Amino acid sequence: MNTQEKINYDRIAEAINYIKLNFKNQPNLDDVAEKVHLSPFHFQRLFTDWAGISPKKFLQYLSLDYAKNLLKDKQATLFAAAFETGLSGTGRLHDLFINIEGMTPAEYKNGGKELDINYSFAESPFGNIIVASTPKGICYMAFADDREDAFNKLLEQFPNASYTQVVDVAQQDALHIFKKDWSELSNIKLHLKGTSFQLKVWETLLKIPMGDLSTYSDISKQIHQPNASRAVGSAIGANPVAFLIPCHRVIKSTGESGGYHWGPTRKSAIIGWEAALVNNQA
Repeated sequence: MNTQEKINYDRIAEAINYIKLNFKNQPNLDDVAEKVHLSPFHFQRLFTDWAGISPKKFLQYLSLDYAKNLLKDKQATLFAAAFETGLSGTGRLHDLFINIEGMTPAEYKNGGKELDINYSFAESPFGNIIVASTPKGICYMAFADDREDAFNKLLEQFPNASYTQVVDVAQQDALHIFKKDWSELSNIKLHLKGTSFQLKVWETLLKIPMGDLSTYSDISKQIHQPNASRAVGSAIGANPVAFLIPCHRVIKSTGESGGYHWGPTRKSAIIGWEAALVNNQA
């Protein structure tokens, strides 16, 4: 991001956090604009450019009642319905075009000594990210507020791998997920280090439609281990691929958003952004 884009994103994040914390007071446009030091006119335009909807509408998607209704009413959205009928475009769910391959013990033993990893930094609607890939697919993606810290966390995953800072085709395909037009998405392969349990949980997350939400207990039931909610939560927290594996779509059964490895404000931003995208297409 350039300097102005970074300032704009920070303002959006601050506005989302303010809206989330003060939802019960129903802050109006003037209130939120003042909080981020913009005129109401400029704030409305900036926010709408980012989210595709007005701040007022976005506030609806952050409400506890909205989340509860999504959890209660499992009727198919347009997005899910299109998937069921085999349509493409807006109906392509994550698991239609994202495939997970688990690493073999030889591929990640000794800290990834046998792995050649490409990595690069890129922009997203939710801040800068780091994305890394092996010849078999994406092995890591995380929001990168600080580049040096982000790379060090990648190193922690595979301390003995060989690294090259370069953008490759796998990374480019993965980054298309952040575009609002999914009609040209390529098949994305993930090459992940994880236990069989973690891989099963991550594969289940791929089946949550964009714009929908699930709970830890629901995920536990779907993998046929209804008493494993805590273990499911740990597996979700260990997700090595931000956004592509949509751990942000898992919330508490109360409707509250719960934790998120890359910050609760970013989680709220993603949930609201996806809800806006899907509901605008309905």
